[in-house]
Amino acid sequence: MWDQALALLNRDLAVTLPQLEPLQLLALPSCDADEPENVCVAMANGEWHGNHLDPNSQDSLAAALASVADAAQETVMELLWQAWPLCPEHGLGMHPREDTEERLSWWCAGERLRRDPAHIHAAVGALDALGASIRPQP
Repeated sequence: MWDQALALLNRDLAVTLPQLEPLQLLALPSCDADEPENVCVAMANGEWHGNHLDPNSQDSLAAALASVADAAQETVMELLWQAWPLCPEHGLGMHPREDTEERLSWWCAGERLRRDPAHIHAAVGALDALGASIRPQP
């Protein structure tokens, strides 16, 4: 399930940060020999940051996607020192959140100064369906 979830996240990464190579799953040995490996989401060069994936998140694609999205976002943001992905309307970092249809979506808090409401921007893995408007400006 984690591989499927990562493939969806990499679609969003390719649209929003096309200069980056796809993210990868990286298995790290546990500190305890009796424990399973820890799996994290890493950049193509093997660098990673943050929490390991929850081993129980492999039960469903929804749970895997939530765990992988969280880890991917933390790795990208910490290693690049920038929010990811950005809402094209507000320029704010979006966060994965379950929507009313029980799918994981990128959620934006809205721009409070203009009193824009919080909103769902797109399903995780579907930022490419929105077109070039979400690509960062050079």
